[in-house]
This record gives sequence, C-alpha cells and structure tokens, in this order.
Amino acid sequence: MKQSEQHIFINGKIFTSNKQLPYADSMVTENGRILWIGQESDMPEDYRRIPGYRPSQMQEGPSAETGASSVTDLQGRRVIPGFVDAHMHPVMLADFRRQITAMPPQINSIEDLVQAVRSRREEQGPGQWILGWGYDEQGLLEKRSPTRYDLDRGCSDAPVSIMRTCAHIRCVNSMALKLAGIDRNTPDPPGGEIERDADGEPTGVLKENARNLLAHLLPMETPEKKVENLLELGEVLTAQGITAICDMGNLDESDNFPIYEAAAKKGFRQKVGVYYMWDFFADNPRFQIPADRMDRNRQIFAAGLKLIGDGSISGRTAWMDRPYRGSDDEYGISVCSSHLMETAIAFCKEHHCQLSMHAMGSRTISRMVNRACEETAWTPAPIPYVRVEHVTDPPKDAVEKAARHGISFLSQPIFPYAESKSYLTNLGKEWLKQCYPYRYMLDQGVLLGFSTDAPATFWSDPSDPFPGLKLAVTRTAADGTDCGKDQAVDIQTAVELYTRGAALAAGFPDMGMLAPGYRADFAVLSEDLLCIPSDRIDQVNVTETYISGKRVYQRESAQAQ
Repeated sequence: MKQSEQHIFINGKIFTSNKQLPYADSMVTENGRILWIGQESDMPEDYRRIPGYRPSQMQEGPSAETGASSVTDLQGRRVIPGFVDAHMHPVMLADFRRQITAMPPQINSIEDLVQAVRSRREEQGPGQWILGWGYDEQGLLEKRSPTRYDLDRGCSDAPVSIMRTCAHIRCVNSMALKLAGIDRNTPDPPGGEIERDADGEPTGVLKENARNLLAHLLPMETPEKKVENLLELGEVLTAQGITAICDMGNLDESDNFPIYEAAAKKGFRQKVGVYYMWDFFADNPRFQIPADRMDRNRQIFAAGLKLIGDGSISGRTAWMDRPYRGSDDEYGISVCSSHLMETAIAFCKEHHCQLSMHAMGSRTISRMVNRACEETAWTPAPIPYVRVEHVTDPPKDAVEKAARHGISFLSQPIFPYAESKSYLTNLGKEWLKQCYPYRYMLDQGVLLGFSTDAPATFWSDPSDPFPGLKLAVTRTAADGTDCGKDQAVDIQTAVELYTRGAALAAGFPDMGMLAPGYRADFAVLSEDLLCIPSDRIDQVNVTETYISGKRVYQRESAQAQ
C-alpha cells in the first residue's frame, strides 16, 4: 500500500480565493490535496506531530524534510492559487511559436514582415509553406493589413499565410490564393468575406469563414512534433503559474485530445478541458466524443463543443448593434448559422456536456444568450451548461439574463490592454470605455472568469496572466488609454476571477481555490501582488509553482537564494 504523504507549508501570505477564508499563513496537504488551511496558531495538534514540524519562528531554513512527510517554510512570500486559463488554444500556440511572429518587438511594419518572409524563404527553399501569426494593423507602421502584393515581395515561389492576432483573419500571397482556387469569381462563403480591391480582385485578406478555404492545404505538424511543441509550451505555462487550461478548438477538424494524452505521459502537467470546434463536425454523422473522455476527474478530459458566433473588435468583424467608427453600415459579420447552433445544442443536451459560444459583438451576445435561455440546464451542477466567450460589448439585458440562467462568461482583459489602438480606431474613446463591463457583470451576479485566448492576443508573451490582471485593476491599456475606470475591480477580485472564477465558469472540479479537499495547486510570487502599486502588477513573476502539492517549477534566481 502506498504510504500517505503529508506536507506542511508554513509562514506564507496565502490568498486562497475562498470567500469563506480568504487569507491564511499555513496549510497541510496529503497526496496532492489540501487537508487543512488557516493560521498556523490554529493548526490542529495532529499535524504538529508530523515529523520535521517546528513552529515557523523556529525554522532554520526554507524547508526541512523527514521521510514521507515534510515542512516547507514559505518565508513570508505571497501565495495564490494556480491560474486557470479557461480560454486559450495551447496546441495552436505551441505550433505558432515555431512560425514568424508578426508583432513587436520583432515586426513593427509591413516592410519588416516582408523581410521576415524573405528570410524564411531563404532558409526553407521554394515550394514550402511560409507561416506566421500575430499581426494587427494598428501595430504596424502603415496602419493597414498586409496584402497578397506585400507578401509576394517577400516570396512569390512558395505559398505564404500570415494569421491575424485574432485568428479570424488570414492574409495570404498570390500563390496561396492560386492553390486554393480563389479568384475574382469566387463567391464569399457563408459567414465569411474574401476582401477585394476596387477592381474586384482578391487582396489576399480572408475574413472569418473565408480563412478556412485554405485549411485543407496548410501543412500539418506530425503528431510527434505537436507533442514535442506542447511539452515545451507546458514548461512556459508552469513558469507562469498556470496549472489548468481549456483548449478551445482548432481551425480544422483535427483532434487535440490524443496530443494531450501523449504529452501527459511524457510529463505535461496542466489539467486540460478540450473543446471541439463544431463547424468542422456538425455534418459528420460519425462524430462522437467517447464517454470516458468526459470524466472531468481526468487530467485530460473532453468538456464539450465550441461555436463561433462572430469575429473580433480589432478586425471589425464582431457583430455589433451600431456601426463601427468611420462607417454608416459596417456592423461586423454573423458567422454562425442556425443549423450549427441547433445541432450543437442538440448534441450537448444529449451528451450533457458544455456548449461554448464565441460572442464579442452586442448582436451576437444577445443572440447566443437569448437562445441559451430557452433551455434548462443540461449539465450536472455546478457545471454551467453554456459559457459565452469574450463578451466585449454586452447589452444589459443579456448580462442580466445570463446571471439568472447560470450562463458563465469567460473574458480576456488582455485584449483592451494590448489592442487599445485598434479599439480606438474601430470604436472610439467612449465606446471603448463601455467594453468589458466587469464591475457591472459581477454586480448582476454573472459567473465570470478571466483568460487570455492565447495565441489570439496581440502580446509577445500571450499566455502571461499578469498584464490582464493589471488591466482589470487599472482599466488602463499598455499605452495609457483609459478603458473605463468605473468598471475596475480590486486586485483580490481580479485574482479570484483568474482562479476560482475561471475554474467555476469552465466547470473544473476541485480547482481554483485553496481549501480543504481541493487540489494543492498554487504559485509563489516574487512580490506581494495584493499590496504593490497597481501600475507594477505586470512586473510580478512566479518564483515557484506547485501542482498536486509537488514543486514543479522554481525560478533560477530563487534557486540561487
């Protein structure tokens, strides 16, 4: 029989994200779960008998270990629950890290991008796809999207595809258009747009569902390479204190579940909920999710389906109820058909799994929430049956309905923090301030969680949680833009939304806060996040990360101390 492993952590500044007991200085774990947490002076006598324990004032070093039991002195450092990034695309991010990164500091103009394409072509030779990701028009010197003609200057004898930061728009060169059979006579696909110049010729910019016209042509990494890339990304996430994630689907019909399972066998540590992009499976009568995959107690589990309702604010494709700045008739694009929505709801009801709905614009948010409210919850409590993603410009009645019906919201404060130039260009100052009304959502009782949507984030380190925390607290973008200070939350609330709130909204059991029975997943920080000036939040680092009570990361500078 395996010996029970108890571990005592003392002398910490522990923020638990548990409203019943928000602060503690000590905790006891056993086999990866928390047995007890509170003030050391209140620790039950049984735990004081654990070999190696001495009161914190008598500890001589950072830790003392005796056999299967041990004591760790946290040395007065701030401890928080592990971050739960409940909306990201990790397999995509892991693969994109190998591509051209079309954002600062590497690329600041279209000419920089052309040169990067030219350099990649010289490395690879002719005929091989050149891929990149991350551009935003407002982050480029020219303040416009690259076109086929720009990319042709970088490479004309191999196909080129550069994904916009939102992952809803793809810019390709002339060879890629030719391979896909796209010309002036190609009709726009439903829910998509092939951008054209004044003469009717495709510019190479493919918006929303039009970006999928190339999906079958793009090179695919081998499963072995995907696992290798994911393992590397897992180390990055661990160093950022991220202990659980949601994979919100691919841009094709591939299945990420086996990739995570293979990576977990080789040491990938995060708990993962996997969602399937319904666009690629709705008309496949053979599609199914094996029942055993839906066990949320597994490290890797299948959480449900994902629908795309519209596009992005920065790409002017989110479906709004008023026109974008500078236009009288540009409202964005609705990309989800009624067929997709109804079949997704039917599948999720039958299999009692979550339905995720991407909705940034006000019209899409209302459409998704109104339809979801016609149903009764089909998932076991407390898992929300529907989660709405992004929720940038929500009408008040949609917020109130979501709160009443237990529909969760997963939002990304990093968006306005990093993309304020695009928001100002597309919405204007006052409209921007009305976006992401976090305080109002919480006041109405919405189950809200934070995340990053990495790599669909215009930030060089897209999975870093701290810039998003900073925006939520300061409501000030990286460039100083006012993002609506009346909707700011305090730092404790922001941390809760990135831990307990995200775990509840995504339906992760026993995660997101430090409490008896919960997993002992937590991060030790370089500074006291709850006490430093808010303008320094993004300068905080994770010095140690623990998953299931085991230290899985230690920052090099901390090792040297």
